[in-house]
Amino acid sequence: MMDVSDRDADFSVEAEFRPEHRGNAAAGYWAAFSRKLRYPLGPEHRAIAFLEQVLDPGHAISAVARDGAFLGVAGFKTPDGAFVGGKLKDMAKVYGWLGGVGRGLLIGILERRCEPGTLLMDGIFVRPEARGLGVGSALLDAIERHAAGKGLTHVRLDVIDGNPRARALYQRHGFQDRAHRSIGALEPLFGFRSATTMIKAVG
Repeated sequence: MMDVSDRDADFSVEAEFRPEHRGNAAAGYWAAFSRKLRYPLGPEHRAIAFLEQVLDPGHAISAVARDGAFLGVAGFKTPDGAFVGGKLKDMAKVYGWLGGVGRGLLIGILERRCEPGTLLMDGIFVRPEARGLGVGSALLDAIERHAAGKGLTHVRLDVIDGNPRARALYQRHGFQDRAHRSIGALEPLFGFRSATTMIKAVG
């Protein structure tokens, strides 16, 4: 456990997420990213069912209130796996084989590769009732410490054009724009026009 109580915060930051928080993590991830995942993973009940079975706690850092309530999570991806993992057989359990193949192809468009020396973030969100408490900042700090502890030199994330609040948070934490890409004609499928890659040196 990585305690942040010295910041007068009423929560702690923990490696992984607790087993009893799996459903909360799945629902929260969908709420945060449903705009771009509504076609690859929707409808909501199926998306949450899929996420609940494939989320990997070993690729996550979570925030938990003193009373044990789940507040948010930051996921990351490595060559060994990702916060949102899963294979075609996992998609087939929820969507059927035909639906799983089609949705898998759509997800592949959004896939990002890990780069040497860089921890790739795989989503971060804070539950609405916990916003404004410093949870997002604490999770980012923990991600940076985790990367440095693994001997990595940078943290990378990607933020879509329709999420200025998140981008502002990343900028305050020292993340800098490195690349900007448009998805062109695929905008109707994913609900955004472009995404910005942001990187921060750590360690």
